[in-house]
Amino acid sequence: MKEINCMSSFRNKPLQTKGLPPGIPYIIGNEAAERFSFYGMKSILLVFMTTYLVQPDGGLDTFSIKEAEAWNHLFVASAYFFPIVGGILADAFLGKYLTIIILSLVYCLGHASLAFMGYSGDTRMWLFAGLALIAIGSGGIKPCVSSHVGDQFSSGNKNLLSKVFGWFYFSINLGAFMSGLLTPFLLEARNSIGSFGGKIYPYMEFLVGEKKQDEIIFGVHYAFGLPGVLMALATLFFWLGRKDFAHIPPRGLIYFRETFSIKSLRPIFRLTLIFSFVIMFWALFDQIGTTWQIQARSLDRVLPEWIPFFGGKEMLASQVAAVWNPLFILILIPVFSFYIYPFISRFINLTALRKMSIGFWVMGFAFAIVSVLQHFIDIGTFPSVGWQILGCFFLTASEVMISITCLEFAYTQAPKNMKSLVMAFFLLTVSLGNFLTSQVKFLLLESDGSSKMNESQELWFWTFLILMTAFVFRYVARNYKTVEHLHEA
Repeated sequence: MKEINCMSSFRNKPLQTKGLPPGIPYIIGNEAAERFSFYGMKSILLVFMTTYLVQPDGGLDTFSIKEAEAWNHLFVASAYFFPIVGGILADAFLGKYLTIIILSLVYCLGHASLAFMGYSGDTRMWLFAGLALIAIGSGGIKPCVSSHVGDQFSSGNKNLLSKVFGWFYFSINLGAFMSGLLTPFLLEARNSIGSFGGKIYPYMEFLVGEKKQDEIIFGVHYAFGLPGVLMALATLFFWLGRKDFAHIPPRGLIYFRETFSIKSLRPIFRLTLIFSFVIMFWALFDQIGTTWQIQARSLDRVLPEWIPFFGGKEMLASQVAAVWNPLFILILIPVFSFYIYPFISRFINLTALRKMSIGFWVMGFAFAIVSVLQHFIDIGTFPSVGWQILGCFFLTASEVMISITCLEFAYTQAPKNMKSLVMAFFLLTVSLGNFLTSQVKFLLLESDGSSKMNESQELWFWTFLILMTAFVFRYVARNYKTVEHLHEA
């Protein structure tokens, strides 16, 4: 209780202001660095498990592609399950600030385990231990950080909440974009003549030592180490903002009586109806890091010359979705906020649920693009990666309409004493979506590591499911009644 009582020296309610709360920059900076660490690690996990996983004696010990895909989705499912635990810790016992600080340290330990695996012991055990710690740490802080943003606002400046949640999501994808460029490069860049790796190697030799022609310059330890460094910086940056935050105090044991009463659970039951559809969105969306990444290995990944900075260069398969998805997010958030949404609102009342409804149809179109693309790969052609990038564009548009919208929607619909828990239930949709995907992939797995479906059949299977989801959600959204809950100053 001593740690909890020390929070009394901080402000325990939002400032009465019409401007931006002073703690927001610390939260946004923390989120950008933390998301760099998570997405950076996640972007190289599949290729590491299928290509670079070795034991300390130098023996290759990789997973099959389908095994690695299934384990990747199971890891993401785990990471998004622990928000339930973090939400209860924050709302009932520790408060959001202490929960974030403590679990961030667990998060850092997980990154350390990945960075040092391969030096001694069983590499697979270090891998799973690191992923477990990251799942606990990253999952536990997720609902706390997003609801901590909302806690900084009162009715006096609630008009800024939508914009700040947009910038919150922007910071997530800025971190993801930078990690998508750097982390796969650190894992796979080689000292090859004419390559970017070959050009920078002379400047990096003092750090990595002498490397032979075509040898990997940095490798596994640097690639997994950099996300760990960023997570440590994220923790430090959040700590620096402690005096500027509104620290909404935990409720204590009364939280459980209030939370699990019929009256309190009714809003969650109502939100569960919406969340059940979002599960299917995540079941498809997170395949950009697995199924889409495997597809990218069979594409011509040399970018057209007219693309600024990257024209004429070949992307790594692990970079394609990891770079283009967050880049499109950075572009599309302001485009949707300032142009597309206002334009559509001239003709219809564009509610949050209507945005989500449109988003499901857009996602179906995105998966149809990569399904057709896979057909051309299967018949022996070598299509341009530009087609997958086009699919990624529409997939990202659906993300803006569904994920960002539902994030804000979940917070505003949550009762005032249950913000973290309701945000945790929103994040649980990511867990259940990835768990669904992992179980489908495990179910399709043959004893030799192959799949009962070819890639084209599987992609069309997911396309059909999301289009059916879009059709049913359209009718649900029409009849759902919204009720907003925000803190008073």
